[in-house]
Amino acid sequence: MAQRATADLILPSDLLPRDGRFGCGPSKVRPQALAALAATGSSYLGTSHRQPPVRDMVARLRRGLTTLLQAPQGYEVLLGNGGASLFWDAATLSLIERRSQHLVFGEFSQKFWAAAQAAPHLEPPERIETEPGRHPLPRPTTAVDVFALTQNETSTGVVMPIRRPDADGLVVVDATSAAGAVPIDLAEVDVYYFSLQKGFAANGGLYVAICSPRAIERIETIHRGGRWIPGSLSLQLALENARLEQTVNTPALATLFLAVHQLEWMLDEGGLDFAARRSAANAAIVYGWAEAAAYATPFVSDPAMRSPVVATVDLDPSVPARTVSQVLRRNGIVDTDAYRKLGRNQLRLGLFPAVQPDDCRLLVAAIDHVVARIT
Repeated sequence: MAQRATADLILPSDLLPRDGRFGCGPSKVRPQALAALAATGSSYLGTSHRQPPVRDMVARLRRGLTTLLQAPQGYEVLLGNGGASLFWDAATLSLIERRSQHLVFGEFSQKFWAAAQAAPHLEPPERIETEPGRHPLPRPTTAVDVFALTQNETSTGVVMPIRRPDADGLVVVDATSAAGAVPIDLAEVDVYYFSLQKGFAANGGLYVAICSPRAIERIETIHRGGRWIPGSLSLQLALENARLEQTVNTPALATLFLAVHQLEWMLDEGGLDFAARRSAANAAIVYGWAEAAAYATPFVSDPAMRSPVVATVDLDPSVPARTVSQVLRRNGIVDTDAYRKLGRNQLRLGLFPAVQPDDCRLLVAAIDHVVARIT
């Protein structure tokens, strides 16, 4: 009887968010962006990526990101197919000369380390690690030429400050779930790279890398040195094509359009300050609820390390998080599941700028309603 009641549980209409998407990637795509894409008709999708409609979109993305993130003079925006996963491989070939140092504090921060560890032309990378739920700090050293940092660990909901270590190595930052929603000073960074399916409310398929003059010099130096690099992984080719407002090969046109629409919406609303405030407001709602609820606790114990874009909330063992997520999904509130490899009785909620604070308020009220009826 209890199982049947859970399966049939219907939320009251006044507890349903207007938009029930709370995923951590792909994240909510604003309906206005989808409508704008549909309105292009036959003038954009299905057209050549070497012609003005697509090259203009690339130019808008590069120009808008430079403005949104207040890139210092001389920084350039590269982009290419494959997302951040491909970029890790490209970085092992085009950015790391000899050895890198990696801060590891979750599933995604360890992936770049794994790519560097497997690269036969590189020395074994340094690995500085903490348990999930907190972050380590870089160790200044002359023994490495790349410091690989992660601004926001998507699997655990930990955010870390980005500061340049007192050393000469390039600072290469994975910003996939932070870019466009967490403040950043690009003067502290040499490569700020990310995919577009989180803060920029698009789909997967493209990476963006904002590169300092030092990073561009490293890319060009390695290229001149004759290291063999497949064309699809060459940041030198990506750089040359970006300067022509295009990609090496055909980009994901829908992803490109949706990202530009989200980016220009952010700029129109006030830029990165607006976007960061919006995510911070969402986070305040969720963490405030988690601290007040008798059955919930923020997974990240240190408030300074709690992500404003990915909230992870542990539930009491008496409250099965999987059941809560299943009931929410049947009611149109989706992608609240914990990260599978973390293995905790937990909810993980995407709080990117496209998510409305009013919907966050309804989300936590809906969770309370579900828990009261399944326990």
